[in-house]
Amino acid sequence: MKNIVIFASGSGSNAEKIVEHFRGSTAVKIAHIFCNNPEAGVIERAKRLDIPCSLFSREEYRNGALLRKMQSLQTDWIVLAGFLWLIPSEYVQAFPQRIINLHPALLPKFGGKGMYGHFVHEAVVAAGETESGITIHYVNEHYDEGAIIFQSSFPVLPSDTPEDVAKKGQVLEHRDFPKVIENLVLPTTP
Repeated sequence: MKNIVIFASGSGSNAEKIVEHFRGSTAVKIAHIFCNNPEAGVIERAKRLDIPCSLFSREEYRNGALLRKMQSLQTDWIVLAGFLWLIPSEYVQAFPQRIINLHPALLPKFGGKGMYGHFVHEAVVAAGETESGITIHYVNEHYDEGAIIFQSSFPVLPSDTPEDVAKKGQVLEHRDFPKVIENLVLPTTP
């Protein structure tokens, strides 16, 4: 059994799709959801989905308390689903090539510190891009710079608003993120 923990800061729609995807699996367990935002919608989703959820502080994140808790849960993979804090090097070293993130644009464009959620979609529209999409990538010590695992794209029309871009992207997120996680966690042998 592979244990996945999810880090989330927001509404939790991607966390919910991941939980639903693996519900009933005998090979993968969503062991815990960790959240750094006491106002986040993911907390209520976790309750409804019957997944343990814990809030943590910046101090617990930095002093190793959270890392020790993940190790006590025998965590195999960490999935960032709308998590906004930079991952410390201790986490990257403890889980090499086993922390993945979803970014709502086609990296390397529109990535980096401060580029999340609506800021990304506004930048895509302001730049006059004709396509956008999602990027799933490994996490390193820098925002959105880890090796790319998967990308999926959609056309951006001249009439599209940032909200339109966000909606198109979320369709891909919900469709592709759980499948990519499954392929990483449970690679098939030829």
